[in-house]
Amino acid sequence: MNPIESDPAEPVIDLGSDLYFMGEALRQALRAYEAGEVPVGAVVVRGGRIIARAHNQVERLKDATAHAEMLALTQAQAAAGDWRLTDCTLYVTKEPCPMCAGAVVHVRCERVVFGVPDPKGGAAGGAMNILQFPTLNHRCVVTPGIRADESRQMLRAFFAEQRGRRELERAAETAPGPVPDGSTPKGGPGPGPDDPVN
Repeated sequence: MNPIESDPAEPVIDLGSDLYFMGEALRQALRAYEAGEVPVGAVVVRGGRIIARAHNQVERLKDATAHAEMLALTQAQAAAGDWRLTDCTLYVTKEPCPMCAGAVVHVRCERVVFGVPDPKGGAAGGAMNILQFPTLNHRCVVTPGIRADESRQMLRAFFAEQRGRRELERAAETAPGPVPDGSTPKGGPGPGPDDPVN
């Protein structure tokens, strides 16, 4: 085959569209960031149209499964009127975890495009590759690294803020000062030079 010709079995990847749709996923990630959630966003595209968009809502919903991918897949199934998403592409700002990758395989999503890789917990080639596991009944085309720097920066900023907030909370807990009843806690400041001594 001529190297310029494309193999008809290979899906055509339009980088312009990938950049655009990942931008929409990044908008969802920003919504998560602003809500105090881990900033991951996802959109599902079918026939060049977004049919679902979601962001992490684990804290808000008090639901460990409320990842952006899971919420977007549920919306997409409702929009498609079918649990199968065979002609859909999932765009997500961070490599899917094992739970989300398993769901992507079960809905038979055609393609997954993600931003930043997760070498410790990712299931699209990072720590493991559930999306292309040879014995499963479906394998997805995977396109990694689209707008990864933007996803990475948002995640880093979020976790830096979280660490800073925890450090402030710890410092406030260990700072000496009056207890609610107005007395001085044990180990707190003793009498000052102008305080009467009994």
